[in-house]
Amino acid sequence: MIAFVLSRLSSALLVVFGVSALVFLLIHAIPGDPVEVMLGETSQPADREELRHALGLDQPLPVQMLEYYRRLLHFDLGTSLYSRRPVAQILAERIPATAELAVAGLAAALLFALPLGVIAAVRRGTPWDSGAMMFSMLGVSIPNFLMGPLLILIFSLWLGWLPVSGREGLASLVLPALTLGTALAAILSRMIRATLLETLAEDYILTARAKGLPWHRVIFHHAMRNAMLPVITLLGLQLGALLAGTVITEIVFSWPGIGQLTIESIHRRDYPVVQACILLISVTYVLVNALTDLAYGWLDPRVRLRQSDRGAA
Repeated sequence: MIAFVLSRLSSALLVVFGVSALVFLLIHAIPGDPVEVMLGETSQPADREELRHALGLDQPLPVQMLEYYRRLLHFDLGTSLYSRRPVAQILAERIPATAELAVAGLAAALLFALPLGVIAAVRRGTPWDSGAMMFSMLGVSIPNFLMGPLLILIFSLWLGWLPVSGREGLASLVLPALTLGTALAAILSRMIRATLLETLAEDYILTARAKGLPWHRVIFHHAMRNAMLPVITLLGLQLGALLAGTVITEIVFSWPGIGQLTIESIHRRDYPVVQACILLISVTYVLVNALTDLAYGWLDPRVRLRQSDRGAA
C-alpha cells in the first residue's frame, strides 16, 4: 500500500509541475500588455517602462519563470498586478464561495443520480427506465451556459421563486447548484444503472434473493456496495469537469468565486492571479483524482496488486 501511495503522489506532483509550466507559458503568450491595462492607453512610455521594471515584466521569460517557481517553493503566489494585494489573500476570499458551489453541485448530482440509476436498473425495460435515461440524455446534452439561463428564465423570471444571481443566502445557491450538478447527475445515473444491472446478475445476489431477503436489502446492502466501485472512480474523474464547470456557472449567476475571479483577471491581464487560479483548480483536480485512486486501491486490493506487479516488472 505504501508503494501504491508513493506512486500516485509522485505522478500527481509531475502533473502539477507540467500544468504550472504550461499555464505560465500560455498566459505570457496571450496578446496584451498588463501595464497598458493598468495605466491606460494615454500613459507616457516612460511611465510604462518604469512600472514594467517595478513589476519585473522587463526580465526575460526564463528569468520570470525561475522566479515564479522560486516563489512557489516558498508558497508565495505573488502580488496582484491590478490591486497590488497578495494573491493568496485574494484567493482566500473567493475559495469559500467556489467550495460551497462545488459541494452543492455534487450534492445535487448525487441526489438525482442515485434514485434515477437504481430505479432504471430495478425497473429495466419499463417507462421508469426510459424516463430516467431520457433525463440523463438531456442533462448531458444541455451545456451549463444554456442550462443556467433556462433555469433563471423559468424559476426566477416566470415563477419568481428564486433570485436571479448573487450570493445572498441559501435560495441563491439552488439554481447554480442545479446548473452545475445536472450534467454530472446524468453521467452518474447511467453508470449506476449499468453497474447495478451487472451486479444484480451475480450468483451471490441470486443466492440472497433465494434466502428470502427483502428486495430493498438485497439492492442497498449487497448489490450497491459492489456496484459503487466503478461509480467512485467515475465520480473522481468527473469532479475535474465539475470544477471547470464552476467557471461558466459563476459567470452566469455572478457568483463571487474562483471562476469569476479567473475571468476578471484574464481581462485585466493580471498574470499572478490567473496563474494562481488555474494552478489551484488543477491541483484540486489532481488531488481529487489521486485520492480517488487511493480509495479505489483501498477498497479493491486487486488494484494494489496490479500496481505492485508492474513495479516489480
